Amino acid sequence: MEYSVSRLPAFLMALLLCGPVAAEVSVVDDTGATIRLARPARRVVTLAPHLVETLFAAGAGDKLVGTVEYSDFPEAAKNVAKVGGYSRFDLETVVALKPDLIIAWHSGNAPANIDKLRSFGFPIYVSQPDRIEDVASEIERMGRLAGTEKVADAAAQEFRTRLADLQKRNGQKPAVRTFYQIWKQPLSTVGGRQIISSVIRLCGGENVFGNLDALAPVVTVEAVVAANPEAIVASGMGEARPEWLDDWKRWPTISAVARNNLFFVPPELIQRHTPRLLDGAEQLCRHLDTARSRRAK
Repeated sequence: MEYSVSRLPAFLMALLLCGPVAAEVSVVDDTGATIRLARPARRVVTLAPHLVETLFAAGAGDKLVGTVEYSDFPEAAKNVAKVGGYSRFDLETVVALKPDLIIAWHSGNAPANIDKLRSFGFPIYVSQPDRIEDVASEIERMGRLAGTEKVADAAAQEFRTRLADLQKRNGQKPAVRTFYQIWKQPLSTVGGRQIISSVIRLCGGENVFGNLDALAPVVTVEAVVAANPEAIVASGMGEARPEWLDDWKRWPTISAVARNNLFFVPPELIQRHTPRLLDGAEQLCRHLDTARSRRAK
């Protein structure tokens, strides 16, 4: 039987004239809040450098219209409009970009600023991946929000496969007591809930300050000496090994100093909650293997 267009039901006519209707998307963020969008996001603002990397990994980099300073990976991120720093971004600039999705960093963005943006009606996905495994989930959720699930799901699976391989290769190795130093003044490290602690555990290490609950606790030199780590790992701020890492040579009683186990991992590989975290893990695992090889026979 043949039908003329004029005899089609109204809803079918709408489909013919307007094309496919974008489906509503819904995800739960890392605070437990449900984010709902009438259609996949087309204009995204991210409020931390690591969020940019994850968005690109999810295949949605072309939807990014604004981000913060130091968002330098991948290369295309350098050309995106900047709205200030993650701790002090410009609210008016964010609003002017007219995003249909804002991705925020729970432990890095000021809560008052996030609440202000939310009061303007912007949908805000809040990110806080505290475990290595959470990175894969983050990729998947960003892909869903942006309508790039195919790319995102493949990237997440690749991450999980690589992570499983690292777990298999390092899970049974003898523990190495490790002090991870973020900065010199104040002398700061990572607590047990921080994702870097997960990387240390992945490599068969034991964070000597893993009992601390704060994400980035300040400690004393005396506390480090008393903990007597077998390896000291520093990151600093740039691609070069920080000069202050060698300051520990003043305390030759520390096992890490006595055995020359003073190691460096670039901060962008281990301090960002992104797929490149596994690159940092590879380096850290090699350093801890070196520390094991320097034990007395």
